[in-house]
Amino acid sequence: MSANRALFPIATMARVLSVSEAGYYAWRNRLPSAHALADAALLKRVRTIHASSRETYGAPRVHAALRADGGKHGRKRVARLMRAAGLVGARRRRARGSHHKTGQSSTPSAGLGGPGSRQPRRTSFGLQILR
Repeated sequence: MSANRALFPIATMARVLSVSEAGYYAWRNRLPSAHALADAALLKRVRTIHASSRETYGAPRVHAALRADGGKHGRKRVARLMRAAGLVGARRRRARGSHHKTGQSSTPSAGLGGPGSRQPRRTSFGLQILR
């Protein structure tokens, strides 16, 4: 309703949304709840831990760091706060193995038509092409 105040009267929006005008104004002027204040304080600690890890820690590691400091917060609560704040951990890179068997050289043999060899190469049309 706050975003559309310039477009529509509050009374009309309240009637369409089936809420009272007084309820809307009471909600707008209400102080944040204790849970919202606790979430803000926890998010500040989460941001500190995330930044000190060079932004590599995700929710599980941040939760473990909070527990090590003596905090008792749920893993899902930490994950929710991180998601809402746009904090993400670094993903693990996929292990990339070698394409060569153990003991083989990575350079091609001279006679196999690799780079630098001037051996003719047959194509599917039976033509020979010099590399």
